[in-house]
Amino acid sequence: MLEGLNSLIGILLPIFLILTGGIFAFKLRFFWIKHPLIMIRAMIKKRDKSAVSPFRAVTMALAGTLGVGNIVGVAGAIALGGFGAIFWMWVSALFAMVLKYAEIVLAVSHRRVGKVNYGGAVYYIRDLFSKHDRLGKAVAAIFAALMLLNGFTTGSTVQINAAARSAESVCGIPAVAVGAFAAIVTVSVVLTGATGVSRVTEILIPFLSLAYIIMSLAVLSLRADAVLPALSSIFSEAFRPTSAIGGIFGFLTSRALRFGSMRGLLSNEAGCGTAPTAHAAADTQSPVEQGFWGIFEVFVDTVLLCTLTALVIIVNYDDVKALGSDGIMMAIRAYSATLGAWSEYVLAGSVSVFGIATVICWAHYGRETVDYLFRRKRSFGLVFLFTYAFVTVVGSTVSPNSIWGLADLSLGGMTLINLAVLLYARKELTWQTEEYFLEKAHRKR
Repeated sequence: MLEGLNSLIGILLPIFLILTGGIFAFKLRFFWIKHPLIMIRAMIKKRDKSAVSPFRAVTMALAGTLGVGNIVGVAGAIALGGFGAIFWMWVSALFAMVLKYAEIVLAVSHRRVGKVNYGGAVYYIRDLFSKHDRLGKAVAAIFAALMLLNGFTTGSTVQINAAARSAESVCGIPAVAVGAFAAIVTVSVVLTGATGVSRVTEILIPFLSLAYIIMSLAVLSLRADAVLPALSSIFSEAFRPTSAIGGIFGFLTSRALRFGSMRGLLSNEAGCGTAPTAHAAADTQSPVEQGFWGIFEVFVDTVLLCTLTALVIIVNYDDVKALGSDGIMMAIRAYSATLGAWSEYVLAGSVSVFGIATVICWAHYGRETVDYLFRRKRSFGLVFLFTYAFVTVVGSTVSPNSIWGLADLSLGGMTLINLAVLLYARKELTWQTEEYFLEKAHRKR
């Protein structure tokens, strides 16, 4: 039943992502393509020091998506949907940019302001349906339940298992030791609140991302002769099962489309309503300017890092295809096939740190969700946090294969709900965006 439901979601989700992204792209007049300089200036302008700066907020959101999503997600997409799945990751990213922008604008607009700001999808769902209080409460509660499920599956078990297995396979460190270390660090950091979480991610994410980019470019430089054929194979396989039944049905039921869009969503989480929790904490006065960071986030995550991972795997595919059921080792061996055995230690270390950073970020998301459900009573937040730590330790030693179905269900369900809410709020989003750019145009005069 779960597999059948996920298959249906796998068909519906890319349609809704593309349609909703297309609607917002036209309503917002493709501003991210037409006005890139305005966006860049807004993101790099000097700001007063604050507890959670806009940049810290985006590194916290990136911590929730980078690393294991870019590696296991990409390797899984290739193993399940073929090289063509990467094309659909790109397509989902194109439309995901504007969706992530939209959800961040709503999150900042409807957050609760205090010593440290807080908010997220559950808060703007309640606010938007304030005239239909029971409906708003019900939808927000369902979304919160799915977010907690996603936290225990994608946010904890999938992440720590990949990190622990890579450390154990390459370095010989017991998986349970990695899980226990991650659990202790997670509890320690999350107890400091959004400020503490963002301080950690501000240091880790830029450094890890740069190191990963350098290693990926090194592989592709040494295998330059195979890069163009790899790109060609991505495009040539993207539309492959269309002949199965013919026409649009074959296109929509293709494994490449389903797994490309789902693993792309795992990577950038755009449209599913998770990142708003991180961005709502940003100390910014402009929801639109914080939304620009969401566009940047999707670009770095899916367009840049996922593409690099995919190309490295494809150019070395003959050496790693036997590892298709083990996404993390498939990716690590793709690097060592070109760079040598030393790179496995570097990649294993990077994946472990990326995974732990994601576990920390999702613990923060989960605690904020529990705070919403139980009116920010500290005792409930602590119960969740220690339960989450226990799941992290257990998750480091068990195979995540059995929970991928629950992970896909929670992520897909959250996305379908959030996309419907974004469409409901399209007038507010259009008004805020148009007002911002009109003000910029007026200042130029």
